[in-house]
Amino acid sequence: MGSVQLADGELNYQLDGPSDAPVLVLSNSLGTNLHMWDSQVPAFTEHFRVLRYDTRGHGQSLVTPGPYSIEQLGKDVLALLDALNIDRAHFCGLSMGGLIGQWLGINAGSRLRRLVVCNTAAKIGTPDIWNPRIEMVLRDREAAMVGLRDASIARWFTPDYAEAHPDQAKRITDMLASTNPEGYAANCGAVRDADFREQLGAIKVPLLVIAGTEDAVTPPAGSLFIKEHVKGAEYAEFHAAHLSNVQAGDAFSQRVIEFLLSKNL
Repeated sequence: MGSVQLADGELNYQLDGPSDAPVLVLSNSLGTNLHMWDSQVPAFTEHFRVLRYDTRGHGQSLVTPGPYSIEQLGKDVLALLDALNIDRAHFCGLSMGGLIGQWLGINAGSRLRRLVVCNTAAKIGTPDIWNPRIEMVLRDREAAMVGLRDASIARWFTPDYAEAHPDQAKRITDMLASTNPEGYAANCGAVRDADFREQLGAIKVPLLVIAGTEDAVTPPAGSLFIKEHVKGAEYAEFHAAHLSNVQAGDAFSQRVIEFLLSKNL
């Protein structure tokens, strides 16, 4: 674990893998932290220097007044790369992390080698969904986070997976209960306000879009929209709900590795 000093606080990160390998940045979903990628690290570090970080408002990273924006969160990634003297990297983000990946692809493509966006959309939800959640979290704080944790099992995993892997489901959803309420609400604002539907054509780096067949949070239709609007984008879909990296496990990891090592442009 380490941290870099941003203008307004510290961003927590972890580096694993060979120091001379290409860097792969992993960006967490709303309400989790860098440990949501734990199951990918053994496979990924065979090929990459894996850079995980806690998005602003999550884990051990800074919590600043909200609402945040995806642009702000994307600039945090660029500041992290600059601080670690990383000129270009692969980037893989899930859900909110996928929004950050889209922003980077649109606005900072020269810093990316290849881009993977998972269980995401160019626009996720509406203010009618996000505003009541933000109000509830800021009003009820820790009690609201526990309630969101309990509800998230059905959104993040299919029933068969949650029943077969209760410890794994609990490990991931407990991250939500421990997320700072102000940080969570501020990030909800970032997701609420993001809309890249008209900008996707600006993504020129090689792109892989991953979806979960049973994902009710960001259904495959949103992933297919991204794929169809980015020239040459690849698409993969797994039997999973919202956290396909956890539920699909090795199959997810191998598809990402295959894409990142591919010579096709």
